[in-house]
Amino acid sequence: MAPILTEEQDELRATLRRFLADKSPSAAVRRWMEPAQGHDPAVWRQMAGQLGLQGLGVPEEYGGSGDGLVELCIVLDELGRSLTPSPYFATVALAGRALAVSGDDRAKERWLPAIADGSLTATLALAEVAGSWRPTDVEAVAGKRDGGGWTVSGTKMFVVDGHTADLLLVVARADTGPGLFAVDGTATGVSRRRLDALDPTRRLARIDLDGAPALRVGPEGDASAYLRTVVDLAVVALAAEQVGGAQACLDMAVQYAKVRVQFGRPIGSFQAIKHKCADMLLEVEGARSAAYHAASVAARDPAALSVPAALAAAYCSDAFSHAAEENIQIHGGIGYTWEHDAHLYLKRAKSSEQLFGGPVEHRARLADLVGI
Repeated sequence: MAPILTEEQDELRATLRRFLADKSPSAAVRRWMEPAQGHDPAVWRQMAGQLGLQGLGVPEEYGGSGDGLVELCIVLDELGRSLTPSPYFATVALAGRALAVSGDDRAKERWLPAIADGSLTATLALAEVAGSWRPTDVEAVAGKRDGGGWTVSGTKMFVVDGHTADLLLVVARADTGPGLFAVDGTATGVSRRRLDALDPTRRLARIDLDGAPALRVGPEGDASAYLRTVVDLAVVALAAEQVGGAQACLDMAVQYAKVRVQFGRPIGSFQAIKHKCADMLLEVEGARSAAYHAASVAARDPAALSVPAALAAAYCSDAFSHAAEENIQIHGGIGYTWEHDAHLYLKRAKSSEQLFGGPVEHRARLADLVGI
């Protein structure tokens, strides 16, 4: 069933949908797919200054609105629906949430206000060359510097907006176990390169670190439990974005089925097309329930997040990919052309499917968590 939202949450969605329809239509998305920056700075500033979107989930004492993960998921849902090129996912959903739940007051005071007002972009650097997204598999190394502080060395792959982010939150292994380390994106010892990725609307980067100066964020010692929470929050945010993309594919397919005429009648009147659309609807609504349930659990009982996060990650990835594939099938030949947006959603679906682990990995984790 669809999540029950408050009047304020419904208004947030409606306001953002109008904003994105005006600022991020298909033509604007395509225009920003190629430049190195990858997003419209004017729209980014408006998101912060006019709508206060970057402050969602940031406590009020750090310049945010204090809203929870459900409101953040609404924003990500709408951004996924429009495929808006933006550092929002990396900055707010990944780095912002990692800082917000770190329990590190100094780190929060230092970076959260700048995230909330839109003056700082940030990201989370977790996966490495081997491709694992599990914090326990990290190979990057953090060591103590003479005179205090840390250095980080290693390679991070598939870092969302990593080539332009002002702040890099790097997962690295210290003597006592894995931890999170903040690195200035322009610091000595940091080399960044944009990757040639499948999805042109989302930028991924390779980051090489060679003794880069860093500050530790979050708990000292073995921070595996904290990092697992960070990843769970990340996959819930990604699931919400996938719901928006899947909904856009469903809407696109249904609209085309109404107007495309073959054999003297709309193709939507044929049973095979009806079945495809009905199946897509069921999957999209199921994905929406899974994502928003996980978000509500994160808001009221973070300790219980692992199971709903794994469920949402697995189901929403499959639902988006299937909706994107069926959308192309319903459109027929035109769905395969560059000029049509269907391929952009398929590329986003397939790219997102592998972020933070694929559906198979999340199902295996879910089975372990529930004792199957």
